[in-house]
Amino acid sequence: TRYINREISWLEFARRILDVASDQRVPVLERARFLAIFSDGMDEFYQVRVAGLKDQMAAGVSSRSPDGMTVAEQLSAVRKMVSELVERQEAVFFGEVVPTLSSAGIEIVSFGSLTPSEQSELTSVFENRIFPVLTPLSVDPGHPFPYISNLSLNLGVTVTDNMSNEKRFARVKVPPLLPRFMAIGSGVIGPGSNPPGPPKVLKFIPLEQVMAAHLSYLFPDMEIGETCVFRVTRNADLTLEEDEAEDLLSALEMELRRRRFGRAVRLELDALASDEVEELLIRELEIGSEDVYRVKPPLGLGGLWSLCSLEIPEHREAKWSPIPPPRLTTPDGETNDIFSVISERDVLVHHPYESFAASVERFITSAAADPKVLAIKQTLYRTNGDSPIVKALIRAAESGKQVAVLIELKARFDEQRNIAWARALEEAGVHVVYGLVGLKTHAKISLVVREEEGGIRRYCHIGTGNYNSSTARLYEDLGILTSDPDIGSDLGELFNFLTGYSRHSNYRKIVVAPAFLRPKLISLIEHQAVLGSEGRIVIKVNGLTDPILIDALYEASSAGVEIDLLVRGICCLRPGIAGLSETIRVKSIVGRFLEHSRIYSFGGVSGSSPSLYIGSADLMERNLDHRVEVLTPVSDPELVQTVETILGVELSDDTWSWQLQPDGNWMRTPTVKGVNAQFRLAELALEKDARRRTIEVAPPIQARRRIGQIADLIPPGPPARSGEGEPGTGEDRDKGQETG
Repeated sequence: TRYINREISWLEFARRILDVASDQRVPVLERARFLAIFSDGMDEFYQVRVAGLKDQMAAGVSSRSPDGMTVAEQLSAVRKMVSELVERQEAVFFGEVVPTLSSAGIEIVSFGSLTPSEQSELTSVFENRIFPVLTPLSVDPGHPFPYISNLSLNLGVTVTDNMSNEKRFARVKVPPLLPRFMAIGSGVIGPGSNPPGPPKVLKFIPLEQVMAAHLSYLFPDMEIGETCVFRVTRNADLTLEEDEAEDLLSALEMELRRRRFGRAVRLELDALASDEVEELLIRELEIGSEDVYRVKPPLGLGGLWSLCSLEIPEHREAKWSPIPPPRLTTPDGETNDIFSVISERDVLVHHPYESFAASVERFITSAAADPKVLAIKQTLYRTNGDSPIVKALIRAAESGKQVAVLIELKARFDEQRNIAWARALEEAGVHVVYGLVGLKTHAKISLVVREEEGGIRRYCHIGTGNYNSSTARLYEDLGILTSDPDIGSDLGELFNFLTGYSRHSNYRKIVVAPAFLRPKLISLIEHQAVLGSEGRIVIKVNGLTDPILIDALYEASSAGVEIDLLVRGICCLRPGIAGLSETIRVKSIVGRFLEHSRIYSFGGVSGSSPSLYIGSADLMERNLDHRVEVLTPVSDPELVQTVETILGVELSDDTWSWQLQPDGNWMRTPTVKGVNAQFRLAELALEKDARRRTIEVAPPIQARRRIGQIADLIPPGPPARSGEGEPGTGEDRDKGQETG
């Protein structure tokens, strides 16, 4: 077919994440982190994507996906591939990561393997910290089967009354607020209180095992029979009818409460559980046998996040400290007036190589404190729980500035946090808008209105990533700070559209979805197609699924245009097919930092002067048709060259990347030159910092001093496999959340 199935493409992305967890050249705590990322990603995949397919099945939808598969065929393909991935996950965890952790002095143990004194310690912890919060729920005529909440971990226990000889099933929920892996020997439950200095042997035990070893406390005078662990995943996609909601915030809060009660779409069950228990759970959860996955405990390896926080430098990545953007900081480390700098010339920032706090956060916090600033307008899609930007917006409103914030309440899995921020902002006098009916506001834009000697001047930030200082240290993103009058006017009109009743304008420079983005991109692609073999297209996105854009790229390829696509996650385009896409190459980089920027270059990267855009939009139907997105042109020649350099470095990566094959498989890029894109970009950032400070140190040497062992942490790719074109033995995987 012309397209790769969307769901299968995401699962291939998950396979690449498991590859990293399996790579012995990656520090073991980072490998554990990638296992946690894989587990969390699979949870979201079932809560949203599989749940959506099941909804279609229930509704009798007969249409096919763009690749020609029915809903039933997609569910069957997902089941087959997930079974393979789960088996691979278990092999990596038990066969590779656990032994490596053990050799590093970090043991994940069972209760039966502990010494009597260690067991006694855990019994004391159980009595004082765990037992008081447990609530066993039995199933009998007087007690119906309890509701099993989404993603909760549970012990299933069969008990027999010694007096009546009656056998019953009981469920005990594993408390989610207690650490999943308990530390042994330190007198604490979690791994965060280890004494300083090199550890001897750290032992951890899954919380559910401690509970299982003390079930007699919960069921006194009862005979304990079978004990197993199970976990349920439910449909978590909201079905909010916005046009019928008088109060969107209240309606969303109600829908969030309903999310806990969504239909079950997956049952993960202890591999040793009896058929009797499986049949009981299938019946009570109203789930099909095809949705049951037998898993060797521990279930839900997202709990490994707690181990990943252990401060053992030799088993973690070397820490990277972002540099301050050179134009915003003087050679002696003092900060320049940010508005003076932006008024002279646009500033491009590249996170996490350059500091988010010293650029984007300072832009907003400076605006909040500046008496010349009259108004601040901002979109918020995802932000962190202790956001300096939100606090600055509150201070600005309290000081009398006009502050308007468009906060997207429907940002999936961040709804509750956004509701809390919306209330806090409203209480401070901020004008809060919840977005447009039927659309998510995904654009990353800020507008500052400042009164200066020459009159009113607008300062803007347009980025590819969220206003989130936590993820800005982990996600690779771009942003531009500008005082361009046209872009300022465009953002002003866009905010009026988002907050009021005005209509979409014919914007001067920015490109806005859903009204204008797809036609603009098609026009840019077609212009390159006219150039034939002289044409050049380079696009970097998180996902490519839109059939219309894919077809436009196919047409350009048929005309001879050289096309390179950097797609981190889902890609439904098939490259390298004769007569259709033979000039298209697709690469995915999944490494230390999550590749998150969106860049569109037409005619650049070794071509003529490019038309270059950055912004929030991926090439997916949801971005093009159902979200408010913004792309901005990059026109300053120096900044254009910087972005083109970034693209060139990433295209040359042959250590941390995979290449998409025509059959939909991803093959690890053969290592020839040993180019590590993320390491090289860190080097370039440090070279720039050295020039700012006029340090006479050879940049590569300085880079290695600053980055530490980053070169060792991002492993070279093994030789690519022949035959089926699957990735090599060192796979890579990235966090499966909707990172929007």
